[in-house]
Amino acid sequence: MTDNAPLKTPLHGLHIELGAKMVNFAGYDMPVQYPLGVLEEHKHCRNSAGLFDVSHMGQVRLVGKNIATSLEKIVPADVKELPKGQMRYTMFTNQSGGVLDDLMILNRGEDFFLVVNAACKHEDLDHMRANLAGVEVHYLDNRALLALQGPKAASVLERFAPMTSAMPFMSGSEIDIEGFPCFVTRSGYTGEDGFEISMENHAAEAIARALLEQEEVAPIGLGARDSLRLEAGLCLYGQDLNHKTSPVEAGLSWTIGKRRREEGGFLGFDRVKKELTEKPSRRRVGIRPEGRVIAREGVEIRVAGQNVGSVTSGGFGPSLDHPIAMGYIDYNVSTQGTKIELMVRGQSRPGEIVK
Repeated sequence: MTDNAPLKTPLHGLHIELGAKMVNFAGYDMPVQYPLGVLEEHKHCRNSAGLFDVSHMGQVRLVGKNIATSLEKIVPADVKELPKGQMRYTMFTNQSGGVLDDLMILNRGEDFFLVVNAACKHEDLDHMRANLAGVEVHYLDNRALLALQGPKAASVLERFAPMTSAMPFMSGSEIDIEGFPCFVTRSGYTGEDGFEISMENHAAEAIARALLEQEEVAPIGLGARDSLRLEAGLCLYGQDLNHKTSPVEAGLSWTIGKRRREEGGFLGFDRVKKELTEKPSRRRVGIRPEGRVIAREGVEIRVAGQNVGSVTSGGFGPSLDHPIAMGYIDYNVSTQGTKIELMVRGQSRPGEIVK
């Protein structure tokens, strides 16, 4: 293996066995689709249950005193009032109010458990170690991560761990699956009900095979993962969020609680407070192109012939049987119903701003 060769998750061999088409994603050799195909994988997850290998993402354990207080210096979420066993979506901000990464934080009582994005995880670790005084930052590279998503996910998982069906949304718990100790959370990246299952690397294949033996479950690759999250209006870091984009511009103000808006104390608060008060210069919007044209990342958006922004994510929405996109445009033309022009391959295509 050369230094530039992509890394492999503990399920790499299973992906090959299942006939996956593999691609390099965030430095890992990952399945983009299986023989079922992106369109059918997407629909299967919407109608039944899909299993995703997300072991490339970063799992982090924080240990020490005053973890919540320290975290509130680098995230805008209300961490101090996060109850034990509960999880919260938030982001690391920088001094200029941009987003370094978006992540999940869970209070486990004796420690905090974080899941960060694959492409940013090593920078995130450095950022936490530099800014969380008195807190030990442990990267859990000995653990794999699976996501079971879809309307039938709960009925499938309760066959292995009956207590999971009673877990509230955005909560986590220690649970055994197939005799292996796991840490299970209930959230997701698809717009559907679902669970994330963290286990030691050696247990990943046995648990994945057991779940895939259930008739409702099919393996799902990165292609359908992207179309599912786009339909749900969820951001992908590096496209819809970056170090220059503020949480307010991204439409993520709901993640900033009242106390944090008033007290601040996190990196970039001055910009965030100003944008909350005075409105940002631009904001993220949903886009519905007319007809069947696909407006992908980088497509220029115009209103009355003037450049007002660009598409950050776009593709085909299988559940809608229609192209969809989202992007950032000037705040003063960002209201729902605004007619826009999408400059696709040099040609103007009509579209509309939608919820």
